[in-house]
Amino acid sequence: MNANIGDWVVRAALEGLSEVEILTGLCERLRAETIPLVRASIAHDLLDPTFDGRGVRWFRGQGGTEEAFIRAPDSVVNENWTRSPFFALVESGEPRLRRHLDARYRRGEFPMLDGFQDQGATDYVAFATIVGESIRLGESQGLVSSWMTDSPGGFSDTHVEWLAEVLPTLALAFLLRTTNRIARTAITTYLGSDAAERVLAGNIVRGRAAPITAVVWYSDLVGFTRITDTVSPDILLALLNDYAEAQVEAIEMNGGHVLKFIGDGILAIFPDDDTRAACMRALDAAADQNRRIAALNERRAAASLPVTATHLALHVGELLYGNVGSPRRLDFTVLGPAVNEAARIETLCGSLEQTVIVSTAFAEASGEARSRLVSLGRYAMKGVARPQELFTLDPG
Repeated sequence: MNANIGDWVVRAALEGLSEVEILTGLCERLRAETIPLVRASIAHDLLDPTFDGRGVRWFRGQGGTEEAFIRAPDSVVNENWTRSPFFALVESGEPRLRRHLDARYRRGEFPMLDGFQDQGATDYVAFATIVGESIRLGESQGLVSSWMTDSPGGFSDTHVEWLAEVLPTLALAFLLRTTNRIARTAITTYLGSDAAERVLAGNIVRGRAAPITAVVWYSDLVGFTRITDTVSPDILLALLNDYAEAQVEAIEMNGGHVLKFIGDGILAIFPDDDTRAACMRALDAAADQNRRIAALNERRAAASLPVTATHLALHVGELLYGNVGSPRRLDFTVLGPAVNEAARIETLCGSLEQTVIVSTAFAEASGEARSRLVSLGRYAMKGVARPQELFTLDPG
């Protein structure tokens, strides 16, 4: 095998080429070395809340493609996977699986290979490349790859060994890219997109925080304690997830950033140099949330599941946005009186029989969006120096 091919794979990974670009470039170079490839495929698990794994494929004359596999419930068996050569390879614990797709091939063993044989393929070889436990992330033990030809007589034994020789280098390249992807996904999943970008850009020092002006969103579920006492844990968890999804999608679709889940509550911000625009987006998110929860309640009621609603406070003010905690255990969040005041306002939703209440500061900063609000009157709040006028969305 030409050593320049392995060198190219390393350089491509260090330059930041995608997995599709790396596999495509590799296959083109292998073909130039007289390995008659018609198809190549690489698959590995993902540490991702939505996707279970990812496949990268190359086809002669078509180039490369990428596919992510949706994470299915644990109770669902994916027959396409369990009847695949990759599954058989992983289950066997062997480093490779080869099938000559000629008269020696026993049709019916792998439906996928039956189809390849019908299309003219003559040889198929798959490899399992295992990585050490200390560098694994998630359940993945490495990656699996397959290589196929339609050349008469199939691969030579030399071709197969050449493929085996390049795989450790290719696995390192994919591991570099995948680790980067997993790190970004994991941090974004737990911190939110904006905080994750700040952390990944280097903001990981305790006490490093930036002053910002933002809309504060503080919400929780109505009657959650009562529901907790009347349903089983699995129903309770499903309820939390359903209502969190409705709120988070409304917040993020309108440019907000969810910072944390506090039990059944959500703390989010809408930062913007234009405070009027931030207020407008927060009100749009509140209205969107109400629509989503109304639709959710219809579905849950039809399934005889418990339903609830949200109480939401919107406030605007100066915040500190950054790291707080111990040197080795940090939280990336917002701090300041505006957060505390939003929490105080939210507690009035029940007594005022409102799903959304906004502060005087929010109303004054909202510009044209002020026309969407109606006054609820002036109220005193614990921990807030002076009574203030509060507002809600105009039902009209």
